[in-house]
Amino acid sequence: MVKFLLRVIVNGLALWVATLILPGMDVIPSGTVADTGDPTLNAVIAYLVIGLVFGAVNAVVKPIISLLALPLTCLTLGLFTVIINAGMLMLTVWLTSYLPMQLTVDAFWWTAVFAAIIVSVVSMIANGVFGLNRSSSRD
Repeated sequence: MVKFLLRVIVNGLALWVATLILPGMDVIPSGTVADTGDPTLNAVIAYLVIGLVFGAVNAVVKPIISLLALPLTCLTLGLFTVIINAGMLMLTVWLTSYLPMQLTVDAFWWTAVFAAIIVSVVSMIANGVFGLNRSSSRD
């Protein structure tokens, strides 16, 4: 359970860094479910919920898409994975449009692709720091 919560926090952190760097990507926490009156806490809750949605998309949809796109990924020597990650980010944008808090991305080609690269790098670093990629007997 702790590992799951850490992964949600890492996803939220990676999305937060991407929204800081890219001007075309934003999180709208205006109508959060738990409206606390504190805008900072509302933003943290929004990033955590969107991180949860992003993690669910990556856990359920991404393996299927990656398997179907395997020939193209091999043909491009793995670079198509960035496009798949950008697609998962856009699917998260679409899914969060039905939630009170929303992730917005203005364009697929530049913003979503660069956001996918940023999210991947930040997630890789954070997973290494928290040790989420290590296998242990106490999972």
